[in-house]
Amino acid sequence: MERPDALHIKQLFDAYFEAPLSMWESFSQYMRPLVFKKNEIIKASGETEHQIGFILKGSIGVFLWTDNSPRCLDLFYEDYFTCDYMSYIESRPTEMFTQALETTELLSIRRADIDALYDDNIIGLKIMRAASQTLFLHKQRQQIEMLTLTAEERYAKMLHETPDLIHRTASKHIASYLGVTPESLSRIRKKL
Repeated sequence: MERPDALHIKQLFDAYFEAPLSMWESFSQYMRPLVFKKNEIIKASGETEHQIGFILKGSIGVFLWTDNSPRCLDLFYEDYFTCDYMSYIESRPTEMFTQALETTELLSIRRADIDALYDDNIIGLKIMRAASQTLFLHKQRQQIEMLTLTAEERYAKMLHETPDLIHRTASKHIASYLGVTPESLSRIRKKL
């Protein structure tokens, strides 16, 4: 996979942060294109996150091992930031792991490069602020939904907001993400 040009990167990120093309030209030099095969581990449990990714194609799950099975904590799809953000912020390993749920292409920027951008110009700071705000808001909305909506309501919301994406994700991951068994998810699907 080739690195997209600065104009393409600008178009991808404009939804989060608009900046002149000249700023994206310097930023794009730090972006690394990465490809992960389906089920490939991107960041293993017990490791420290050193990069933030932006998904161009595919999907990624964030998991935690509980009761001898992986529990899906989050799902990320195209045009979205992704990483084990707690590990990234604290610069410490976490129990979470990230995994490609299908062949996934992403643009990645390493912490060291972000730090260099901080020193060079304000764009690194603004891009990181946009990424952190996006990841934080996503997590807050998810937590509120977990406390205020039933599993059926959360699934219906997912179906309404991202119908094509849900069909690309294994039922076991969706069930885990919703906090139900695969059998319960099957009943919810039949009901809806």
